[in-house]
Amino acid sequence: MRKPLIVVLIVVLVVLYASLFVVQEGQRGIVMRFGKVLRDDENKPLVYAPGLHFKIPFLESVKSLDARLQTMDNQADRFVTKEKKDLIVDSYIKWRISDFSRYYLATGGGDVSQAEVLLKRKFSDRLRSEIGRLDVKDIVTDSRGRLTTDVRDALNTGSAGQDDEIATPAADDAIASAAARVERETSSKEPAVNPNSMAALGIQVVDVRIKQINLPTEVSDAIYNRMRAEREAVARSQRSQGQEEAEKLRAGADYEVTRTLAEAQRTALMTRGEGDAEAAKLFADAFSQDPDFYAFIRSLRAYDSSFNSNQDVMVLSPDSDFFRFMQSPSKATR
Repeated sequence: MRKPLIVVLIVVLVVLYASLFVVQEGQRGIVMRFGKVLRDDENKPLVYAPGLHFKIPFLESVKSLDARLQTMDNQADRFVTKEKKDLIVDSYIKWRISDFSRYYLATGGGDVSQAEVLLKRKFSDRLRSEIGRLDVKDIVTDSRGRLTTDVRDALNTGSAGQDDEIATPAADDAIASAAARVERETSSKEPAVNPNSMAALGIQVVDVRIKQINLPTEVSDAIYNRMRAEREAVARSQRSQGQEEAEKLRAGADYEVTRTLAEAQRTALMTRGEGDAEAAKLFADAFSQDPDFYAFIRSLRAYDSSFNSNQDVMVLSPDSDFFRFMQSPSKATR
């Protein structure tokens, strides 16, 4: 009797375990029976909040949807501004599921990759259109984030408003097609959402951010080359001015040197002339007192100058007056 009871107890526990499912915090659950989604009276998929729930064991399965904030990084892409200038813009999007049943149906069973493909296409088209009506200065100096705010609001509300002149037909067609599939599969009496907005997919865009704005490589290289050429021109101008100033200073220094040397030479000549004049005067005063002694001194200087070399040959008469001081005293005094 105990074995059948144990078997029954085990079967009951297995059935009970298979009947329970837990939706984790930060998620939502959608139950499928034989591969079809359980729906409510309005033919919308039933969405289970976090907690413990029951299902028919072995016949129903649970699909979990992430209710947390999602981040989608966008690959840096090229955009054209109002002045027809190219920019490379790197951005990201923060989004979450706002309508789980609509999201499930629009994305083919809650496929995140499909949702991000549609969101990325819509965002890229919208951002491209917004940048296309602004110039580079407005984009770079957008300190209040008006550009990203406009893009976020447009994604959430769509681009079919009367005041909105920007159209994104490629993305709108894809989103409208997914929204039409949702409307066909449900009979909800809620107000229809804009089929061109992300709300049609059950998605809310929480934030849009631009991480970086760069110029294309070829434009950056051209600007760099132009800046380098300008700097080199300035450097050449500065060097030329410096050389000109150096030449001026060098010429001024050379002039001062020449002038100083000339003044010194003139002063030296004047001093030497004055000295020679003073010496001559002294000699004249001294020799005028005794002319014979002066004549004797001059003869001695002449002898010294004439006989200072052993190779000198002089042909003179012994009776010449040149040798008179070398003769006997009686002749020298004549």
